[in-house]
Amino acid sequence: MKSRTQRLLAASITVAACATTSVLVAAPGLAGGPSAVVADDPGVVERWSVIATRTIADNGHRPPVSTLYTAFASLAVHDAVAAVEGGFETYADQPRARKGSSSEAAAATAAYEVLRHYFPASATTLHADYTNELADVGAGRDGGVAAGQVAAETIIEMREGDGRDAAVTVPPGDEPGEWVPTTPGMEMYAPWLGGVTPLLIRDVDRFDPGSPPDLDSRRYAREFDEVKAYGAKTGSARTEEQTATALFWSVNVVVQVQRALGDLADRRDLDIAETARAFALLDAATADALMVTWDQKLEHRFWRPQTAIRQAGDDDNPRTAPDPSWESLVPAPPYPDYTSGHATIIGAATETVAEVFGRKHVVLNVPSLTDGVDGRSYASLRALDREGMDARIWLGLHFRTAMEDANATGHRVADWVADRYLEPTRHDHR
Repeated sequence: MKSRTQRLLAASITVAACATTSVLVAAPGLAGGPSAVVADDPGVVERWSVIATRTIADNGHRPPVSTLYTAFASLAVHDAVAAVEGGFETYADQPRARKGSSSEAAAATAAYEVLRHYFPASATTLHADYTNELADVGAGRDGGVAAGQVAAETIIEMREGDGRDAAVTVPPGDEPGEWVPTTPGMEMYAPWLGGVTPLLIRDVDRFDPGSPPDLDSRRYAREFDEVKAYGAKTGSARTEEQTATALFWSVNVVVQVQRALGDLADRRDLDIAETARAFALLDAATADALMVTWDQKLEHRFWRPQTAIRQAGDDDNPRTAPDPSWESLVPAPPYPDYTSGHATIIGAATETVAEVFGRKHVVLNVPSLTDGVDGRSYASLRALDREGMDARIWLGLHFRTAMEDANATGHRVADWVADRYLEPTRHDHR
């Protein structure tokens, strides 16, 4: 069997920074003959996670929205594999696959059909990935394909009319504390995300984290001074190491945590069902937590540090001083400060890892997506949380409260999800 690295490279992957036809049709030429072994390589789960992030980025979606579609694919993969392997509850109603079905074929088919449905422009590339994946699958292929098709169709049907791409207008603010795009003329990205039907949590309000500090408070002034000093593009108090850390966490954190989870699953020798569950918990918890975050962004519409620092003369806080030329180390993305999507994602990821692997003796290897910056290893999930929060302040993108409340939200959602969904069962026919 090929190594994990070889199989990932074979998927033709480039990690990026940022349909109405039926899906129940197997790709032509895939109904192969018998073989002595049913393929159940757990690496198929991560390969299709990588293919999913590539496909979503190729279709122009930024990380906040990409989490929703990776969750669709991961939940379908989990259900398809659980239908074959047993061992875990499914997300949706899923009939058991016939005995001897290939769980690798089930996983690949579920992901392929979900992605092909939502991203028809990528159909040719996806078909090539799918054909390559199933080339080594012999006995049990047809049963696995059927299980994957059912899982994909079920997820797609469940998500019809869920609020994606709804028309939501967010006018720029005109009062102190209100968000305006730091790039003139740019509208808020995907404001509809705050109103999408959650995947697993019942509603976003139960995870309400609070609110940003009052503009005239001492707390706001402290956070203002912190990001002003450490997040500036020029003249910053950052050390070289702090700048390197900031840049490490400046690209696509969704991809970073997914790859870190895949590496850990491989090192811990998780089987295909365990791996599929881990990815489904990660992606679904992240998607739901980001819905909470986007709901908060819409409710508070709190300004970014760059706006706040330039217009500090209007905030009625005598402790803050304006700097009309202040710029953040990197441009702010087009949505409000409170709460942070980046911190939400890391919080959901570290809590998912803790729920699946335990909180102690866990080493996460996080890859770098920035040229010239090395990947990093974390022997403490808490240390990863802290560094991720600091990094976005050092980039000049967020106030401290936006980071802390968002990270806590990610933890709360992921904990709630893991306690209630995809739980182990005794039913296993393998």
